[in-house]
Amino acid sequence: MRRESLTDNPPLVVRAPRAEDETQVLAAEEELAADGFHFVLRGAGESWTDYLARIERDRMGVDLAPGRVPATMLFGVVGDEIVGRVHVRHALTPYLLEVGGHVGYGVRPAHRRRGYATQLLRAGLNLLREVGVPRVLVTCDDDNLASAATIERNGGVLEKVVPVEGETPKRRYWIDLPRSETAAQAPG
Repeated sequence: MRRESLTDNPPLVVRAPRAEDETQVLAAEEELAADGFHFVLRGAGESWTDYLARIERDRMGVDLAPGRVPATMLFGVVGDEIVGRVHVRHALTPYLLEVGGHVGYGVRPAHRRRGYATQLLRAGLNLLREVGVPRVLVTCDDDNLASAATIERNGGVLEKVVPVEGETPKRRYWIDLPRSETAAQAPG
């Protein structure tokens, strides 16, 4: 099977979640549940309105729950359809440093193998560069070869594979981010 190039697909727009996204997000959550992937990281019983308010507070680093770090949730949209998401943690807790990493992303099954995961991860890396993170940890399950390839396409260098109690071992990749031109030109 030929891998489609990024130019073969409609353009991906990466944006913040919106009020009108709830129905598509629920469908994505259901589709990805079989993979054990939580699409939106929404709390049990949390309304969509409360979720949107919480992720905005998370992005701003305001009223964070214990053990949480500032984080940004973004959706990948093609036309009017949400095809994936990227969740970007601006800092690492001990758990994130060991297993979770700075970036988590996922693409709905019907939209895989089109380059969208690569674009979502790249958007997450760009955001981390903007907030001043020089070195990014991205992890994936050891048996998730598609995700490993996505990380490697974005400059990921495998550090090691670590065991995780009761789960699939995790591959740990580091990506060094060159300073942006605007950051390099800023007085300091």
